[in-house]
Amino acid sequence: MNTDFLQALGKFLSNEQLLSKPDECWAYGYDNSRRHGQPGVVVFPSSHAQVLQIVQLCNQYKVPIVPRGRGTGTVGAAVAIENGLVLSTERMNRIIRTDTANRYMIVEPGVLNQTVQDQAADHGFFWPPDPSSAAFCTIGGNLAYNAAGPRAVKYGTPRENVLGLRAITGDGKEIKTGVLTTKGVVGYDLTRLLIGSEGSLAIITEATLKLTPLPEAKRTIQIIYADIESATQAVASIMQQSVVPCALEFIDGAAINMVREYSSVDLPEQAGAMLMVEVDGQEASLNSATASIEKAAQQSGLLSFQVAASQQAVNALWETRKALSPALRNVAPKKLNEDVVVPITNIPRLIHGLEELSSRYGIPIVNFGHAGNGNIHVNLLFDPDNEAQAANAHTCLDEMFTLVLALDGTLSGEHGVGLEKQNYIGRELDPVAMGLMRNIKLVFDPNNILNPDKSFPG
Repeated sequence: MNTDFLQALGKFLSNEQLLSKPDECWAYGYDNSRRHGQPGVVVFPSSHAQVLQIVQLCNQYKVPIVPRGRGTGTVGAAVAIENGLVLSTERMNRIIRTDTANRYMIVEPGVLNQTVQDQAADHGFFWPPDPSSAAFCTIGGNLAYNAAGPRAVKYGTPRENVLGLRAITGDGKEIKTGVLTTKGVVGYDLTRLLIGSEGSLAIITEATLKLTPLPEAKRTIQIIYADIESATQAVASIMQQSVVPCALEFIDGAAINMVREYSSVDLPEQAGAMLMVEVDGQEASLNSATASIEKAAQQSGLLSFQVAASQQAVNALWETRKALSPALRNVAPKKLNEDVVVPITNIPRLIHGLEELSSRYGIPIVNFGHAGNGNIHVNLLFDPDNEAQAANAHTCLDEMFTLVLALDGTLSGEHGVGLEKQNYIGRELDPVAMGLMRNIKLVFDPNNILNPDKSFPG
């Protein structure tokens, strides 16, 4: 790392805000993709002004920057560029303002998702995006990936739940996007452009989150089917009736078999698929909402329809879904985890296609996810120490992406592109669209210092 550059950083960052020794920087080279790049330096700005100074200095010395929250992403977007600068937002963790009358909260990017939920709940509100890593992931990371979670089926993704942003572009300019109102159509929608851009256009320093009132009550339902087709028909029927569930989760038969030993809930031996459904709203409306779900759930392969009668029962029902992660980690700690999306009616063809790939390549595949919007998490449980499986894994992945696109799907719903999927996106995006996106990148970041060599093929 350039000594002059380090000395220049030291003029406005304290010793506690700057790491330059290789062993100190090492841990900040990872994210949850398990890839690693050795940072040249790691910085911990505490304000918008310091981020501005860092970006301007990096432009001067042509040092690449990788913005980073808590590194919970799975596609390598937060992996360090060799000898570049990692900008960790973990100390920018203030909730700046909560305005319940106008239903918004302004936060810095290092605030944890769970902290936002807790603070909002104290005022009778919540922020809809709820990824499974909510207790650990930051708002900045949520926005970088447009990470949503189960509630997206009813309440939308971060793009639908952010009113505006404050940010520093790649060429070191301050911008403010969006509004403080729920309507506004002046100029291009730069807020939605920055959300999901994986830190490649600008570094977000503040976000105005749109708050939603907490529902009065919620009801949890577990529905089990003999086969994928029946479960998918039920998902389509549920999404066509007037009661929109606040969660509609799916796990396939392979996943059910995996979690039996981790869950205390009785699951029929012949279970081929399971749905977890939640409805929310006023207490008085939940009986009719549940009845609507039950009517839509009546398919030929229905094995059981169970409504939780207490919080303890709710916890027991969700235990099956939550048991998946430890089960998968136990079976295949180095699994490939992809989050593809297909139209709801194509879920059976996706699952059966994945079963065929699993059989052909000798790699167990377990599927679960957000059925209400067709977002399925596909887990390839290969052992990198098994030569045959390791050789087949990426060929199998390649064919999986081909299958998804043939089913009118998309390669990522909320995990992003990063390093893991960058060589595949040319199959989904046409050359004109890719060219426009590269030009947008050049406008925001002409020196290509913000998360370079990510998201797009080299």
